[in-house]
Amino acid sequence: MEGTIMREWFTAGRSAAALGLVGTLLLAGCSRPAAQAEAEASSKVRIAVGVDAAYAPFYLAKQEGLFTKAGLDVELTQTEGGAAITNAVIAGVAQLAASSDATIVTLMAKTPDLRAVAVFQESSKYLKVVLGKGITDASQIKTMAVAPGLVTLAAARYLESKKIDRASVKFVTASAPDFPALLGKGDVDAYVVYEPWISRGVEQGGTVHESIGDYGMKYVQWIDADQKWLAGNTELAGKVVKVIAEAADIAAKEPQRAADATQKEIKIAAEETLKSIGQITFGVRDLTDADVTGAKSTADFFLQEKLIATAPNLDEQLLKNWYSQNATK
Repeated sequence: MEGTIMREWFTAGRSAAALGLVGTLLLAGCSRPAAQAEAEASSKVRIAVGVDAAYAPFYLAKQEGLFTKAGLDVELTQTEGGAAITNAVIAGVAQLAASSDATIVTLMAKTPDLRAVAVFQESSKYLKVVLGKGITDASQIKTMAVAPGLVTLAAARYLESKKIDRASVKFVTASAPDFPALLGKGDVDAYVVYEPWISRGVEQGGTVHESIGDYGMKYVQWIDADQKWLAGNTELAGKVVKVIAEAADIAAKEPQRAADATQKEIKIAAEETLKSIGQITFGVRDLTDADVTGAKSTADFFLQEKLIATAPNLDEQLLKNWYSQNATK
């Protein structure tokens, strides 16, 4: 049955407390080899997720008992989002994770055993540009808050669309929950992010400028896993992803159910989640050649920015047709 949600924080630089928590996990026997061995010996599956409307299908599956009905023992592990989600898989604390393509690509470059098995949602509207108080035009931006992965890519693409030299704008790396405070204090002039940090930025005096789709960008969210665990648990992983697909279909057709589940799980008002869900296309599908091509373009960007040292082997790490072969029967 679905377990109690665990709250883990894995983003480097988040805080001394965060590092202390990771250290505690390691000392407690949750080092990667030990955690991996435990996972292989158990049918429990921990899925790392973020804390926003993008994860509504996961919350719906838990709240409505869909995992339990399928005979699965699944636990959701909440993180602050961004790289922290897949870092939970890398650390062996979770067996599956769901995060953006751009963010996972950066981690695949450092972790060759990471595998993406399916897409579960995509959007060109969910991420938005928030400008700080007094900033009315992109030409006024001197600093932007960014987080590793998708948010950095979205910020760079925004500047590019406005014909602003990326080198002329300082990127301040932080976790997404810290963006609104940085904006409110005037430490940054703008950022590109998802809810609830868009609304929190507005509360700090910011204004919403445009969506990423307005400058020709979209993202997809992947479900990913460690190859060693996946190789020994393909059938189990397929059953879990099949339930996620069922929940994603419900979220797409009956968004109120997804919004209600999200409110119970992460205390975001159902009305706020409904608005966000309307900007996201939920639906689990296979990874395609187009996904691989897009991911390679993203990897090229991070290489040029010197944010990764080597390109990931995306032809090997993106498992095309895995979903249809393992999770649709």
